[in-house]
Amino acid sequence: MANKRELLLQLREEAKLGGGLDRIASQHKKGKLTARERIHFFLDEGSFEEIGSMVMHRSADFGMEKQKVLGDGVVTGYGTVNGRLVYVFSQDFTVFGGSLSETHAEKICKVMDLAMKNGAPIIGLNDSGGARIQEGVVSLGGYADIFYRNTLASGVIPQISAIMGPCAGGAVYSPAITDYIMMVENTSYMFVTGPNVVKTVTHEEVSSEDLGGASVHSAKSGVAHLTAANEIEGIAKLKKLLSYIPQNCEEKAPDLTYTPADETRMALVDIIPESANQPYDIRDVINEVADEASFFEVHKDFAENIVVGFARLAGKSIGIVANQPAFLAGVLDIKSSQKAARFVRFCDCFNIPLLVFEDVPGFLPGTDQEWNAIITNGAKLLYAFCEATVPRITVITRKAYGGAYDVMNSKHIGADMNFAWPSAEIAVMGAKGAAEIIFKRHIDLAEDKDAALVAKEKEYADLFANPYRAAERGFVDEVILPEETRTKLIKAFKMLETKVVNLPRKKHGNIPL
Repeated sequence: MANKRELLLQLREEAKLGGGLDRIASQHKKGKLTARERIHFFLDEGSFEEIGSMVMHRSADFGMEKQKVLGDGVVTGYGTVNGRLVYVFSQDFTVFGGSLSETHAEKICKVMDLAMKNGAPIIGLNDSGGARIQEGVVSLGGYADIFYRNTLASGVIPQISAIMGPCAGGAVYSPAITDYIMMVENTSYMFVTGPNVVKTVTHEEVSSEDLGGASVHSAKSGVAHLTAANEIEGIAKLKKLLSYIPQNCEEKAPDLTYTPADETRMALVDIIPESANQPYDIRDVINEVADEASFFEVHKDFAENIVVGFARLAGKSIGIVANQPAFLAGVLDIKSSQKAARFVRFCDCFNIPLLVFEDVPGFLPGTDQEWNAIITNGAKLLYAFCEATVPRITVITRKAYGGAYDVMNSKHIGADMNFAWPSAEIAVMGAKGAAEIIFKRHIDLAEDKDAALVAKEKEYADLFANPYRAAERGFVDEVILPEETRTKLIKAFKMLETKVVNLPRKKHGNIPL
């Protein structure tokens, strides 16, 4: 028995070394942690339970039968983050470059299946050179097995991907199906075809970083929702993200202890400028309304004309969608519609109430927008709000014009409560544009056309550029003072906690993708 015990202990130590000390040192030299170090920093101390540490590949081609490593390039198992169960897989670049083999994929699929059965999040720490070429089609089949499970798990359990190194070729599609992607600056990249292929096909010279680095995917493509300067910072962001979301679609996010106090926020009174054309930062509004230091923004550098993220209100988790007047005047365009729609659907999947701050002058005009399908892309956001059954509240801080008024969680598409500040302007379009159309003949005949336009603009603004016409119709439930906003929202979300919506029976809707 003593010899058998010794063998087991020896194998355990061997598995922990992965590809060996030299390759571990090489990983550290690149500024990267090892697969096991990532798990150590991510999970609660002593909570990790490994599954499949003795697994090895089955390939006998190209001399692979002589190159077998315990664990086969991925560490899998379960543990806790802040006391809550999670499943995790962490690819080990020190073993065959983290390449995916048949058994590597099987290990990942096993923990994904367990996560689904037990209703807990699955987190992937990706660092892989791609499919293991020596295994041919079975490695491709392994990817497909993972993709299929990603799709089955979508909307059932939270799925989070952390890109800690290369993620190329077919490997990118698993993270793409998951709910959130975090990338590390300078050490991670994602692309379908690498720089060499790009050069061969298009004759473009481009580096891995410029083709698919963290800055590219966070600001240009929108593929990455979060970025971090290093892996430790990235892991901290993953843990914070998990704190706002529930274990699965049947639960609600955990509440934090909150002691009621004076919820009046006088700082909100002075945020909106006197001039309707002057910008302000909507984050100032969010930070005053939400619990102190609780706003956690995602997709920050992509489509900056809309702000999305999580926050807490009286200790309860909420999702926030807000037009950003400080960037492109807060207009809706293709990218902002995609960004917000994705966020709204995630919150609806996982029972996270939605709060919308609206200050939108309309949709961005132009041939670029029209030719690239602003119609169907704008409809994505409209569809996302329409189908959402979680509690939904809108606060109109200033402009709410045209079709964008409808799209931004209006009463007409199922919002539960709609508040407006006295500064709100709810109309088909801005006063100047409306006056030019309605009073065109009058202005054309006037001796002083500029003065006539100004007069008619004021006439239209006095009549429509306010929240009271909408309030008369019940499209706004209440016009409130800015400083009352937090109090009103806490009470309204409390009232909506037991909300139930019965949707028509169907397989699923056909969102305009």
